[in-house]
Amino acid sequence: MREINVSTLTDVIERLCIDANNHLPGDVKCAIRDCRACEDGEIAQGVLDNIIENFEIADSENVPICQDTGMACVFLEIGQDVHLVGGDLKEAVDEGVRRGYTNGYLRKSVVKDPVRRGNTGDNTPAMLYTEIVPGENIKVTVGPKGFGSENMSQIRMFKPSAGLQGIKDFIIEAVETAGPNPCPPMVVGVGIGGTFDKCALLAKKALMRPLDSSNPDPFYADLEKEMLEKINELGIGPQGFGGKTTAIGLNIETMPTHIAGMPCAVNINCHVTRHKSEVI
Repeated sequence: MREINVSTLTDVIERLCIDANNHLPGDVKCAIRDCRACEDGEIAQGVLDNIIENFEIADSENVPICQDTGMACVFLEIGQDVHLVGGDLKEAVDEGVRRGYTNGYLRKSVVKDPVRRGNTGDNTPAMLYTEIVPGENIKVTVGPKGFGSENMSQIRMFKPSAGLQGIKDFIIEAVETAGPNPCPPMVVGVGIGGTFDKCALLAKKALMRPLDSSNPDPFYADLEKEMLEKINELGIGPQGFGGKTTAIGLNIETMPTHIAGMPCAVNINCHVTRHKSEVI
């Protein structure tokens, strides 16, 4: 049994909150640059040039890529041979977010109550997702999620009779409905299976997966490729001004479900698809 003090988690989460907001992952940068090379419209090219310049400035100046520094989504893959000591896990995670957003001069975007509002002042609480896995390490992933894109996400509880075509139509419908609102080019996370809540979590986890990876199941890998092509044929384009690049990536995650259901969730992110990980 390996002991890990929760203060270590606090320090890592503080650092990841800042790094994720200031430095776009390499796979996302590469996807944007690849799309810029394929665009032939002057407006689309100009928008993508501005996007590239923006993340380059963020890198060099250590400043946020976007003014919406998001709600802190924290994923912990905790080894079953780890014993956490020194305090409460959730409090330690929230303290890391608190320090990260304060010391990193990041915008605080969380309200205390969904209806009565009132800013918490420190971007807590984090949206915390934990998973027990084999081993004696903890993998920490921080994915700040802005709500211009989060608000465009959808879930649908299909009956199995809807079939594959129902899922395809729903993905396209969700992106078309989103239009320019999520600051395209977007990244599309798709979750299929599980229950109502698990399906949505699968879609969010799909956004954490590198864009240069494919689903390990060839059936879903082909579906990822097909849906990305169809989305880019919509012509919404960068920032909604038209072009070939409506999305720079689409990832699908699946899990078993009930015989009577076929849940599907679409979690949309803007081109600022932030996520940073560290293993303790």
